Amino acid sequence: MSQFEGIDKLLRDHPFFSGMKPDYLELIAGCGANERFDAGQYLFHEGEAADRFYLIRHGAVAVELHAPGREPMVLQTLGEGEILGSSWIVPPYRWLFDARAVQLTRVVGLDAKCLRDKCEADHSLGFDLMKRFAPVLSARLAAARLQLFDMYGKPGERRG
Repeated sequence: MSQFEGIDKLLRDHPFFSGMKPDYLELIAGCGANERFDAGQYLFHEGEAADRFYLIRHGAVAVELHAPGREPMVLQTLGEGEILGSSWIVPPYRWLFDARAVQLTRVVGLDAKCLRDKCEADHSLGFDLMKRFAPVLSARLAAARLQLFDMYGKPGERRG
């Protein structure tokens, strides 16, 4: 079994890729590698090149926002079966947040340029990926909106 056949199986088993055509999984697997991060280790920092997309297989990752003179604010904690990173699909391909492993975390890291090139070569693959990303991004935006209401809204007050 080749390294890519192993990655192919990990992709197939990950909820994000559930039901994806096998030939697409094979293409994407060529961009992937197993990675591990120890507790406290950063996967990426705000402003760095967004050169990866992660499928979390085991562990947990805190997505953090830093403000000068303050402790990092944890926006969300992602775990097994979730994805991390969408900045790889939006120019200028820079991370908007920090991501830190809060415990031993194992991921499949997908090379962003490799994925973008494959999506550019096969627009059907790109469309399939975007259909998978859209609901995740929409749900995370809704969760961020609720966090803002919790932080800044007053009970019974609604802003238009």
